[in-house]
Order: sequence, then C-alpha cells, then structure tokens
Amino acid sequence: MTEPAPARETGPLTGYTVIDLSRALAGPHAGMMFGDLGARVIKVENPGRGDDSRSWGPPFVGPAGQEQATYFFSCNRNKESIALDLKSETGTATLTELIARADVLIENFRTGVLDRLGFSTARCMEINPRLVILSITGFGHDGPESARAGYDQIAQGEAGLMSLTGSGPDDMQRVGVPIADLLAGIYGSYGVLAALLERERTGRGKIVRTSLIAGMVGVHAFQGTRTTVAGETPLPGGNHHPSLSPYGLFASQDGAVQISVGNENLWQKFTAAFDIDPATPGMEDNAARVANRQAVIDLIESRFAAFDSATLLEKLSAAGIPAGTVRTLPEVYAWEQALSQGLKVSVDHPVLGDIDLPGPPLRFFDSEAGTEVETTKTTHEAPPLLDEDAEAIAAWLTGANEPETTPPEGR
Repeated sequence: MTEPAPARETGPLTGYTVIDLSRALAGPHAGMMFGDLGARVIKVENPGRGDDSRSWGPPFVGPAGQEQATYFFSCNRNKESIALDLKSETGTATLTELIARADVLIENFRTGVLDRLGFSTARCMEINPRLVILSITGFGHDGPESARAGYDQIAQGEAGLMSLTGSGPDDMQRVGVPIADLLAGIYGSYGVLAALLERERTGRGKIVRTSLIAGMVGVHAFQGTRTTVAGETPLPGGNHHPSLSPYGLFASQDGAVQISVGNENLWQKFTAAFDIDPATPGMEDNAARVANRQAVIDLIESRFAAFDSATLLEKLSAAGIPAGTVRTLPEVYAWEQALSQGLKVSVDHPVLGDIDLPGPPLRFFDSEAGTEVETTKTTHEAPPLLDEDAEAIAAWLTGANEPETTPPEGR
C-alpha cells in the first residue's frame, strides 16, 4: 500500500482540489496561486515532454541528463504532476476521475481543443456539476478572432500595452515580464474564487473565462479613460508619468533615483529642500509642470548632480519626498524588506536540492484578542518532476490512501 503523502501546511483553500491542464504561463500561474493558498493542485502533463515550459531555456540548471528549466520553476511550485495521454482510454478515464473529485479545472487550450479531446465544458459539468472551470484563451473564446493563438508579446501589442511602453513614440517596448500571461492568470484566479463563493449559495459550479487581451485592457487604468473619455491617444513617455510632474527617474551624480511628487504639498517640500522657487514660471502647478516637463527635468537634474544617489535618497527622505532606487533582481532577493515579506522561499528539489524561489505575494493573519497572529503558509513544495506524483494520485483515486485534509463543509 502506498504511504499517504505527508500533511502539508494549511492555507485558506486547504481541502480544495484543482486540476491544472494548462501549460506555459497564464494557466500555470493561476494554478500556483491556488497551491500557495493551500489547495491541492494536480498538474496534468503530456507524457514524455511535459509542460512546454520544461524546455524553455536557457537557463537550464542541474546535472547532465537532468537539466531543469528555471522558467518552469517560476509558475509550478506547490503542485503535483501526473502524465496522461488524453487521446488514450486510460488517460481519459483518469482525467474523468480527477474531474469528478475536483473543485476547479484550469485549461488554456486554443478554443475547441478540449472539446475534441472529449472534455467540453458541458461534458466536464456533467461529470461534476459543482466544478468551477477556468478557461484562459489568447483573444477570448468567441468573437471574430477567437481562433488566434495567444502569446504574451503579441497580446501586449494587440491590446495596446506596447503602445504605452518605451522611451518615446519611436521606441515601443514590451514589458520585461510576460505581463499578459500573468494578469490573465491573476484575473482568472479572482474569477474562480468568486465562483467558489457563489457555489456556496447555489450548489452549482460555473465557467470562468478570461483572455490575455482582457487582462491587458483590464490594467489600462487612467490611460484607458484618457482614451475613452478625453479622446487622447497615449504614447510612450519613458520613465516619467504622463499626468504628474515631477514623477519619474532622475539622474544623480553617480546614477539615478526615482521621485514621486504627487501633490502640491509635496512640491512645496521638494522645492524648499533643493532651493527651487515653487512659483518658477511654467512650474506653478502640476498642469504647468506637465506641459513643461523637460524644463522641470533639466532643473531637477541640475540640482541632483551635486549628490550621489545614497546621499540624495537620504535628503529626499528627510524632506518627506517619496523616493527610491532601481534595484537589480539579485538586489531585490537580497533586500531585507523583501525578505521580511516572505518574497523569497526555499524548497527542496529532488534533483537540485535546496533552491530559492520568488515567494507568494499574499500574507494572512488572524485577530486574537486584538492581536494579529500570522497564519501565512510558510512551507512550500518544489515544482514537481514530470509524472513525479502519478503513483500517489492513482492511489488516491482508488481509495488506497485517504485525503490529506477534510474537504470544506458542504462539498
């Protein structure tokens, strides 16, 4: 008899089971979010090669013949892996059993692919009427361009984000991470949690759909209303805010610092600290400073040239001006403040041993007698090897071992 897996530290979603059929980044990121929250996440992969991102590199790390893609590590912690051929009877039978026991199913196939495999949304809901399905596509599941394949950089361009990003109108740039994928996963997770809450009232599951372009439009923020309400066409503005000044990256004696002068009170404090007349023509208020942005930048950088960055940040802090530096990622993961927030975690990988991963962005607390007690999950599982958990999952499906946790009430 297979020994049951050791009990894992609990979280808000302990007792929920998520079947992750997705690959690459958008769906896997959503699945990892559920795992971080304590859900059991079973990642279903293609036999032999697994998730596409297992081969996305360099960088690869590990001994010859067991090289691991660090890209895969970025979105697959706190999951189990089983390899299933969904075109085989055995694979479809196992997936059917998994769906029957699941609370959530995540998929990011192109529109129609899951239907052809025999697992349409209607079929999945027939198997398990309480199932919540998260379906992520590139351009949406319907509409005139629904059949297009979804890739992050294409979505960044098509949904307008690249038109806002870069040093200027002739230098449009992608964001330095796959932000369309990541936001689709985050928005999708938010939708799933809402559907699970609704299920508590109705007893029925739901299909949650989002897309890479939806995630992009969802974060247009003030640039969106600048377009739809004011009728303007935003263009890349580099490292300076299009609606506030001074707000951006400014050269110092030995590098650069960022400042955010977001209101007139801060402007008064800033000008006093750096011997600037706050009523300088063209700088009397924020609208004037935005209209004369380059003159503002030139004046500020002439003052900042007298200070190295460290001294400048101290001076800005003393004046009460929001300011900061630009850190490299190694600096971020060594930063005491980031570490204090749990933003780096250590896991034990079966090939690589102890490794550090970026940590979850959420923390949880109980309030006991007016005192906050942290209940954040602090132990995490390494991203799994392909098919690493097949035996344990098979034993669970056949009842050879018991669930690790009691399902939520009403399941």
